[in-house]
Amino acid sequence: MLRIVSSLVLAPVAIAAAYFGGYVFTAFWAIAAVLVLWEWDTLVCAHDRNAVLATGAVTLAGSGIALAFDGAGIAIAFIGLGVLGVAALASRVRRIWCAAGLGYAAALLIAPVLLRGDASFGFIAILFLFVIVWFTDIAAYFVGRAVGGPKLMPRASPNKTWSGAIGGTIAGVVGGVIVARQSGVSGLAAAAAVAFVLSVVSQAGDLAESAIKRQFSAKDASQLIPGHGGLMDRLDGFVAAATAGALIGLAHGGFGAPARGLMVW
Repeated sequence: MLRIVSSLVLAPVAIAAAYFGGYVFTAFWAIAAVLVLWEWDTLVCAHDRNAVLATGAVTLAGSGIALAFDGAGIAIAFIGLGVLGVAALASRVRRIWCAAGLGYAAALLIAPVLLRGDASFGFIAILFLFVIVWFTDIAAYFVGRAVGGPKLMPRASPNKTWSGAIGGTIAGVVGGVIVARQSGVSGLAAAAAVAFVLSVVSQAGDLAESAIKRQFSAKDASQLIPGHGGLMDRLDGFVAAATAGALIGLAHGGFGAPARGLMVW
């Protein structure tokens, strides 16, 4: 029940932020990125956490401000400097892990903001991502529980199954095609192919986050969201899918129209 209630609260807030776009959307993901960084640093950085977290939070805030004023290049450069600063502050044993945390949180901020900044297809692209990730996650859970079968990656996540992964991918593709069709996007076969890639990447992101938690003997990233654990636990698939979506969009549409590059083929 807590999972359901939390989802019913969080999903409309995320969609509303995407609808308004602009400063609201950038602020929404900047806050989410700082919270994810806090969870990551608490999990992996041990006694180095405070200095690393402060540096990372300032870096994300500065990047968010740059993004709000269409300074994507400045934001990315700022993240690069922040990663170097975090690496210098962290102990040698934790250096790579702490620096990776800032990169992970930065991806959560930069990828969706870049896509949403596309005036023509920004909102559609974000909905496309949301639906693929949510359909994948929900279907994988229920199909995996109903069908069972061989485990997908038991060392990282002992409850995930191949049946759940396949069911989730099918659902993610169907959801992505529905969004594309309802939005009047032509080339539904291409949309299905992109949705397939993003669904698979989303599940890979989920498994990667599970492996990190297992590495540091944690069940959840935090207890920030009732019934869900931490924000990182809820956004692991989205971080991966949004990053992949942004890279695909940039490669196909350039910095001027990354969402169009993702959606129109």
